[in-house]
Amino acid sequence: MNKRDLIARHAAGQEERMVLARVLDQMERTQQRSIPSATHFLSPAQRAAAEGLLAACGHPSHVFWGGYEGAERTICQFLPPWMEPEDAYSQADSPLSAVEAVYPKGAQLTHRDLLGGVLGIGLTREKVGDLLLLPDRAQIVILAEAAPILLSQFDQAGRYRLKLRPISLDELSPAPAQVKVISDTVATLRLDAVLSSAFSLSRSKAADLIAGGRVSVNHRECCKGDRLVAEGDVLTCRGLGKCVLTQVGGQSRKGRTIIQLERYL
Repeated sequence: MNKRDLIARHAAGQEERMVLARVLDQMERTQQRSIPSATHFLSPAQRAAAEGLLAACGHPSHVFWGGYEGAERTICQFLPPWMEPEDAYSQADSPLSAVEAVYPKGAQLTHRDLLGGVLGIGLTREKVGDLLLLPDRAQIVILAEAAPILLSQFDQAGRYRLKLRPISLDELSPAPAQVKVISDTVATLRLDAVLSSAFSLSRSKAADLIAGGRVSVNHRECCKGDRLVAEGDVLTCRGLGKCVLTQVGGQSRKGRTIIQLERYL
């Protein structure tokens, strides 16, 4: 299968085709020059597409990394034969940097305020990773090549002035995810049934959301309510949030399947 057909098979639209083309370019750069090479930041959906593409390419040595464990937005770094995966996280010339922005006490800044300010200085979303909000400060993961621009030009978010300083990736302080554990039983492991349980919806409402293109399974859009889901699958519904099917148990006395989900708050 040639490069164009390979990309078309795994991409869901023109924008994703461009992203996957860049992924292949970086993979080939590492293979041809025996040097580490990394993509820009990928969204969870783009990462899922890249994972499928790389599986079709024979699983070349690579890591997905966003500056800390559990990061939502990650780069894909390809590794030459002489480089171990753990080296990608600790290398001195890491492709990732971090910046901390301190703002006045009591300032009510949101993720949108901060991201809008970052994009307002001319940086594109693909150069910016996760934004971690802490009391009176925020930490921003960014491509190392773009960090000097952020440090020199990002001085205000909303109506508040900011004081910026570079920090190491080890100083990042992601807050533990807040989840609600849901224990329930379902007649079937169909997507519409599990989604109904996860978000306290009627099954018909869940089916409508799925048919309307608002639901993703493992970050890939799914419009089939009869798709079977499995333990570990991530379900996302635009406007409602995200949950993980953490456990599929046995049968209840009434013959229904016992499940456990974690819904992110």
